[in-house]
Amino acid sequence: MAVALTTVVLTTRSILLRDVTERTGRLLSQETSEFGSFVEHEVDPATGAPFTDARRLLTAFLERQYPDTDEELLGLVREEPRPVLIRQPREVPAPLPLHEDPAALERIAEAPGRTGTLRRASGEIRWAKVPIAPARSGDAEAAFIVALHADRALGQAEDVVRLLVAISGVALLMTCAGGWVVAGRILAPVRLVRATAAQLTELDLTRRIPLRGRDDIQALAETFNAMLDRLERAFAAQRRFVDDAGHELRTPITIVRGHLELMSQDADAGGAAERRETVRLVTEELDRMSRLVEDLLLLANAERPGFVDPGPVQLAELTADVFVKARALGERRWELPEAAGCEIRADAQRITQAMVQLAQNAVQHTGPGARVRIGSRLVTPPGGGPPLAELYVADGGPGVPPGEAELIFERFRRGSASRRGGGLGGGGGLGLSIVRAIAEGHRGRVDLRPTPGGGATFVLVLPTQPPLPSPQEAPQ
Repeated sequence: MAVALTTVVLTTRSILLRDVTERTGRLLSQETSEFGSFVEHEVDPATGAPFTDARRLLTAFLERQYPDTDEELLGLVREEPRPVLIRQPREVPAPLPLHEDPAALERIAEAPGRTGTLRRASGEIRWAKVPIAPARSGDAEAAFIVALHADRALGQAEDVVRLLVAISGVALLMTCAGGWVVAGRILAPVRLVRATAAQLTELDLTRRIPLRGRDDIQALAETFNAMLDRLERAFAAQRRFVDDAGHELRTPITIVRGHLELMSQDADAGGAAERRETVRLVTEELDRMSRLVEDLLLLANAERPGFVDPGPVQLAELTADVFVKARALGERRWELPEAAGCEIRADAQRITQAMVQLAQNAVQHTGPGARVRIGSRLVTPPGGGPPLAELYVADGGPGVPPGEAELIFERFRRGSASRRGGGLGGGGGLGLSIVRAIAEGHRGRVDLRPTPGGGATFVLVLPTQPPLPSPQEAPQ
């Protein structure tokens, strides 16, 4: 704004000064042209013939003129012993008129050009002169001089510029004040975002920015709140992971330490059988800890992009592979009642891992010879749309109480004593959590349904053509 106003002021001043110069030039040209026309066409009233005396010529012309306020019309005849100055008897509103300044008048008379500008301490004069031919002036040099005092016109232009500067200054101040207020209101949400970010700590991520309006700042606030939601969930998951891991790892460590202390005491007593039993227990606990750590790492990776790498998979072939691998988990009556013959987009390794985990879960909660069914099928959603693929493991065990259907899918959570859920070899409480993470990674879900005749059926429900990952979820 300051640059624009300065440009306007300077441009206006330049235009005004140029206008003064042009008006002065036109006036000087007009007066000299009128004098030239008078000399060429007028005659001496006394003789009826052209003028032959410069003094009579200048006097006759000046008597017929009406000069402007700042204008002086002079006739100069340089006779001996001193020059004769002919002028109109009127006051000129100038500090020092030209007819009262012999030195300035002499400089104009001796100047070689016909026009010019004379700068004096008492003011600037812009002048023009017309020399009179010797035939009309005799032996004396004579000239008609037009002098314009430009100070008043220049002063008026400068007054306009000063007024414009004052108006521009007031406008600039008002613009700054208005801009300050408007910018403050516009940037208030940004300052709120900064203040909210400064008050966030690892222990308090609950603050949110109030949402008002529908502009870009509103979109920024929404994005910031969404980021805080993700941070809060991430910190909560981290704290839950630390708490759960500490709780679950504390038990095997305590068991290992106790048995090692017992082994030390038995070594003094010479109990070889007790040492072997202690080594076996310690090894089992260490194996369980190793499996627990691997499961924790798997669940941690489930929250990262690239956990699932889908590709074309033949569902019938995948179901048969899972059935073959599950038969080695225990002496059960394994059945493959159906296998859907279609192609889906899925991560075959992750689906196999989830199905084997469900089969292991069924082995843990059934006895030898119990029937366990593994299969796959295509179903149509109740609301219509593309078909869904279902892979299931059904057992005839004690089942899961209705109140614990969601509980068993949480990390380190187990069901009641009648059915202890979901970990590999020893119930670490992570198996079904891993299954749910794999299903959700495929944009699907895992359902728990009752088995006809008693038992539990775990079903992986997967879209046959899952949507492509968003840019935020794409592998880096």
